[in-house]
Amino acid sequence: MDALPDLKKHLSATIDLLPTLRHGKLIQRALEAILRLSETEIDRLDWKILSASIEDMERAFEIFYPYRHIRKVAIFGSARTNDTAPEYQLAQDFAHLITQQGFMAITGGGGGIMAAANAGAGAENSFGLNIQLPYEQGANKYISGDPKSIAFKYFFTRKLFFLRESDAVALFPGGFGTQDEALETLTLCQTGRYGPVPLVLIDRPGGTYWREWDGYLRKNLAATGLISPTDLSLYTITDDVRVAAETIRTFYQVYHSSRYVDEKFVMRLKVAICDRDLDLLNREFEDLVASGQIVQVTAALAGESDDSIANLPRLVFKFDRRDFGRLYQMIGKINQMGGDLCLDTHPETK
Repeated sequence: MDALPDLKKHLSATIDLLPTLRHGKLIQRALEAILRLSETEIDRLDWKILSASIEDMERAFEIFYPYRHIRKVAIFGSARTNDTAPEYQLAQDFAHLITQQGFMAITGGGGGIMAAANAGAGAENSFGLNIQLPYEQGANKYISGDPKSIAFKYFFTRKLFFLRESDAVALFPGGFGTQDEALETLTLCQTGRYGPVPLVLIDRPGGTYWREWDGYLRKNLAATGLISPTDLSLYTITDDVRVAAETIRTFYQVYHSSRYVDEKFVMRLKVAICDRDLDLLNREFEDLVASGQIVQVTAALAGESDDSIANLPRLVFKFDRRDFGRLYQMIGKINQMGGDLCLDTHPETK
């Protein structure tokens, strides 16, 4: 309780400043939520979970903020892969390739595939999102001690930052953790809670890990109607790291980013597409449009706040938010339109 006077002083000063702060309304909302909880009957464990998760996020927000305009690739895979396995070298080569393209790598900070990716990317181009476990998981030597190595208490806060900060996901073979990361990422892509981003599944040359996994999805999920056949368009399987890196790069060949503004889906492009191509999109992807048509505009809509990309052309339409696999197919088509005009742009710049 010795710190209580300082807390009162800082809290009072923050409240006084709220009207002038850029995100004052959101800060007020967070403070009000904590105050409401303090007036209810919850357990001590609940408060420990709340405070520790906020502290997890506090550290991660501060560390990632200086790199917010650099595109990053989350790399998942087994902590148990040894450095003589083909997958280890592939992960190292892949991480090196993406950093050559201007991306940074985010790994779990541990051994196996994570260590290989941090080694390939180099500490200067790496993040290590470690987890506090009593065994198996310690920071690998390639990221240990680096300011961009973060030790999370909770898996859920760690996962939040893996996906919040990444612009692509690459998965190498792994165990329960890797399967969990693969399926959770797919679930969030399928429901529109993450992305659109490229998702690549990388195997050793001639390997069957991901092909057999894909066969299970096709036989037991797609064929039985438990997922849509177009959901299989959410990911790419390859045993060539060059193909994997190129899949990620070309995803941002013309497509830049997207967001919702009111009821409209706004897709930012690096270059405008021609009228002929716009007509093609309206014909081929009319099933994605809830009403009206896909239109192209030359600048940001009211409600978009990022001035750095305000002058990018946009495709705007009322997306039905049902079939994100088809949306990925549409992005693939767009990236074939005017792609030659984008060869000198940098996919790593958000």
